[in-house]
Amino acid sequence: MRTAIVTDSTAYIPEDLRNRFDIHIVPLNVVFGEEAYREELELTASDFYEMVRRYGQLPTTSQPPIGHFVELFEQLSKEYDAVISIHLSSGISGTYQGAVAAGNMVDGIEVHPFDSEITCMVQGFYVLEAAKMAQEGKEPGEIIARLEEMRANSDAYFVVDDLQNLQRGGRLNGASALIGSLLQVKPILQFEDKVIVPFEKVRTKKKALKRVIELFERDYQKGLPLQAVIIHGNAEQEALELKSELEKSYPNAEFIVSYFGAVIGTHLGEGAIGLGWTIR
Repeated sequence: MRTAIVTDSTAYIPEDLRNRFDIHIVPLNVVFGEEAYREELELTASDFYEMVRRYGQLPTTSQPPIGHFVELFEQLSKEYDAVISIHLSSGISGTYQGAVAAGNMVDGIEVHPFDSEITCMVQGFYVLEAAKMAQEGKEPGEIIARLEEMRANSDAYFVVDDLQNLQRGGRLNGASALIGSLLQVKPILQFEDKVIVPFEKVRTKKKALKRVIELFERDYQKGLPLQAVIIHGNAEQEALELKSELEKSYPNAEFIVSYFGAVIGTHLGEGAIGLGWTIR
């Protein structure tokens, strides 16, 4: 059985890896004024942060139209028997539900939507693992079981400079955002039950990152083979320095650097930084 792997743009998988592993991408949209841009295809992360400064305000975001999924699945049905469609958490976007609906509208191919319950490059880890297994000829059921194992052993924490972005986008309730702003704290956020929630409030970014590293160490000490990603919102140098620090302290884990692209960057804001991990 030939299995295709589909994901959305918020996995932020580099183009060379998407090409190498034949990963198909359905982009989310970012809207500045009257202009809509397909994330990663028409709007890079660096261009996005420049546009935010130029416009002086944040854009809005939207999920892919169901028709884009239908068109892609129909196209894939000519070459593949099945598709595994891996998407950002259904608690913050309707993208996963769009894949489910489209899968029920297409004949000639088995569609297996998978809710990552997270986003960014942790989601990307799932996608890359699925793509490697698909290239090895693994059956969809075996791939899904592996993804469920990874999801059960994943975590991610984010430190943001400004909670107002999340509050305006409806990803965080207004009271939490207001309290955070008044106290001038650096909140640590996490995914819980598919949505973004405050984990702890810390006074400085340095202390917040130290706390996130402690949370990573908790899992590292279990002896699990971990792969981790430092994710940044237009703060690459800070991310690279953190990566170097982590590699020295945790030599048995694998670390890479990724970024918050336009869609997630709209909600977390410039300067945000995160650490996510899952089992290898």
